[in-house]
Amino acid sequence: MKQPRQLHELGQSLWLDNITRSLLDDGGVRRYIDDFWITGLTSNPTIFNGAIGNGEAYDGGIREKARAGKSGETLFIELALEDLRRAADLFRPVFDATQGIDGWVSMEISPLLSADTEGSIAAARKIHAQADRPNLFVKIPGTPEGLPAIEALIVAGIPVNVTLLFSREQYLAAADAYMRGIERRIAAGLGPHVASVASLFVSRWDKAVSDELSAELRKEISTARARAIYAVDRDAGVDPKIAAIIAMSDSRGDAGGRVAVPADLRNRLGIAVAQRTYRAYRELLASSRWQKLAAAGARPQRLLWASTGCKDPQASASLYVEALAAPDTINTMPEKTLHAFAEHSALSGPMAEDGADAEAVLARFAQVGIDIDALALQLQEEGARSFVESWNELLQRIAQKSAALTGVGKAPA
Repeated sequence: MKQPRQLHELGQSLWLDNITRSLLDDGGVRRYIDDFWITGLTSNPTIFNGAIGNGEAYDGGIREKARAGKSGETLFIELALEDLRRAADLFRPVFDATQGIDGWVSMEISPLLSADTEGSIAAARKIHAQADRPNLFVKIPGTPEGLPAIEALIVAGIPVNVTLLFSREQYLAAADAYMRGIERRIAAGLGPHVASVASLFVSRWDKAVSDELSAELRKEISTARARAIYAVDRDAGVDPKIAAIIAMSDSRGDAGGRVAVPADLRNRLGIAVAQRTYRAYRELLASSRWQKLAAAGARPQRLLWASTGCKDPQASASLYVEALAAPDTINTMPEKTLHAFAEHSALSGPMAEDGADAEAVLARFAQVGIDIDALALQLQEEGARSFVESWNELLQRIAQKSAALTGVGKAPA
């Protein structure tokens, strides 16, 4: 495939944002490695929820584990790690050939732990030990509570994929956590070779400024305003998260539910945020702090573009892939996006290291009322909630299948 190879030659890695047992059983992952230059794979609760719910590929494993008395999170993690070990073994030659730069797979900790630092550390340690593969990242959200967990896991030598990043500032916080972990390892006389990637979500930006406010979000905004008024009445400070939600709602047009984004700015916000973040990434790699770590043998925490499937049916399916062609980065994409890119796309060149026109584009969004910082926080919180919903649906689905396949126990209503 010409287009995937062009990205590879440019210096960008292509990863597959999907995993299913069927894709492993029928040789699909192997074909992506051989024919599409895929050098890694990512997963999340939403992907596994769909994989387990569609078809019967997991029924035998669920039946066996349920009969052994396993259920809930324990059963799911065993199922998921069976898939991810197989995928890790398929990518192991890539991992070895690139000396650990590529060839990775990723497994998410329970999203219920996104605000629990110590719980995240314990869960990541357990998954890392259970997986028993050197090329498996444990995914930790880059939330305020996740950042100290990321640092601690790097110190412990556990590879981390930092997920749910939406802005330059959130990326830099994740990069700082990674570097602190490496600095602590060096100070303790430990090796600096602990891999990490930082995953910036792109397409959700453009969806956020084009969609009407959901009923759930309207309720949240209303609640936030009520809490702020209550706090003011009591002469107490307004919680920063509540203030951010209100600011975000104001920027998105709470009354009408839709921001009037000019036509020429359509589908440009996510790319502009990515360009701004890429500039910060290149500047960080050139900084004296990073150069000192590199001299000690550390490797960069690579920037990974996530959520790169275009959600606008009127735009090119490979819009973000073409725009985010950047050396020393990774693009993880769904199968549909990968095929669209391979069959119909043409690259115009690599992303500019200086951010190109990102700041001018972001300034125009600010002029029409988009508060980038507030919206970044909101997107991170919405992303965490979305994974929790998928996680709960997934565990309920497993419980229902366990009961149906074994005739033992009762699935939750």
